[in-house]
Amino acid sequence: QVQLVESGGGLVQAGGSLRLSCAASGRTISDYAMGWFRQAPGKEREFVARISLLGGRAYYADSVKGRFTISRDNAKNTVYLQMNSLKSEDTAVYYCAASRVTDYSESQDDFGSWGQGTQVTVSS
Repeated sequence: QVQLVESGGGLVQAGGSLRLSCAASGRTISDYAMGWFRQAPGKEREFVARISLLGGRAYYADSVKGRFTISRDNAKNTVYLQMNSLKSEDTAVYYCAASRVTDYSESQDDFGSWGQGTQVTVSS
């Protein structure tokens, strides 16, 4: 099982940027597809982005497409989420997750390892 720790969250004004990091330990992330999910207050946790094992393919929720970029550095065992043009509706706890399912999936059930989350608050 891989352990995941997110960082980089915080308070930012609308239109600003943040970069989240997800540091892995215990196993190499090169064995996993990696994803980011988020949960806003009073809402279900939702898919944000996913990146394939070697980083060649990335997928995004429609709500963040064109503003967020997921990337990975397998040598550093770290995954990133660059968030630009942030909106108040991006306010949420952001979770990093790892999946052994190599076929494309947004299902949380396919992600077996999760971090504790990092809070992102966007003020309008």
